[in-house]
Amino acid sequence: MFVADLTLKGSDASFVDRHFRDFCVSQVLKGNGSSSDQSKIVEIIAHRNTEELKFVRQTYSFVYNQDLLQLLSQKSNLFTRVLYLQLSEPHNRDAEIIRRTFSGRSLDLSILTEIICTRSSSDLRIVKEAYHSRYNADLRQDISYKMSGILKEILVAVLNSSNYSTARVDVSLSMCDAKTLYEAVGSGKYVDQNSIISILSQRSTCQIKSILSSYKQLYGHEFIKFLKKDRCGEFGKQLRVVIRCIQSPEKQFAKQLRAALKTGNAQETLIRIVVTRAGTDIRQINATFTAKTGWSLESLIRNEFNNSSCYNTDGAYSLVGDVLIALLRRA
Repeated sequence: MFVADLTLKGSDASFVDRHFRDFCVSQVLKGNGSSSDQSKIVEIIAHRNTEELKFVRQTYSFVYNQDLLQLLSQKSNLFTRVLYLQLSEPHNRDAEIIRRTFSGRSLDLSILTEIICTRSSSDLRIVKEAYHSRYNADLRQDISYKMSGILKEILVAVLNSSNYSTARVDVSLSMCDAKTLYEAVGSGKYVDQNSIISILSQRSTCQIKSILSSYKQLYGHEFIKFLKKDRCGEFGKQLRVVIRCIQSPEKQFAKQLRAALKTGNAQETLIRIVVTRAGTDIRQINATFTAKTGWSLESLIRNEFNNSSCYNTDGAYSLVGDVLIALLRRA
């Protein structure tokens, strides 16, 4: 069956080409790859779409009788980590990133918030399904068990919004919800957390963006700006991050990169953000990051991975930089 599929998908010449690509992967993983092999790997990883990368995995399994992702997961260097993330199905990748935040010594709330709140409602629904399929667990229940406090309530509400994954926007409803938001935080009395949580849990991300736009149209300022006020407390602080992720994800990603530079964790953060956002909004992230720091993402990648001080004996760091830069330039 698979041989027939190969025949249908291309000529014998293209099959030989695919076989050569997989040979390059195999040699690099074994540490025997030449510089030309490594360049070929960079070309494949950075210039193939999701379906093409899926076919590379299938071909590798057919030729070598091994699961390429499983093989990559057994390696410990950053280059194989980049390969693994890029070759993974996006929704499975998101599910695994979330799962990894649960398995650490401490729960990484910034990554958890990033994945849940920067994805569309339709994407989030598929991530939940992938999480259940891979781990035989319910993502909503795991968050409720692992977390406590107001952020848990907000994230569970956003997860519930995936049940409303239509891309259709109801402008009249947005106007009504915008007024509800104003009454919840802008009336000068108290913060009505329940009304805000209700909106987050029953509206798709597209609808929430429309609500926020309607709020500005009605009241002349961004809803998120009002949350800076001290009287909104911890609820306002956490809600501000979530709203920024939904409304302007590029600002949240740029902020995470700046924070990672201060803590010395820029490499892992760069890998995750560039790989997961290369086909989405990496250009906007780059522009926002540059406006705030004066550095382009490419210059940051070169500084983190391609200078002589971080080049290790097997060249893995340099290859990571090459893949990330290629993904940036492809966007």
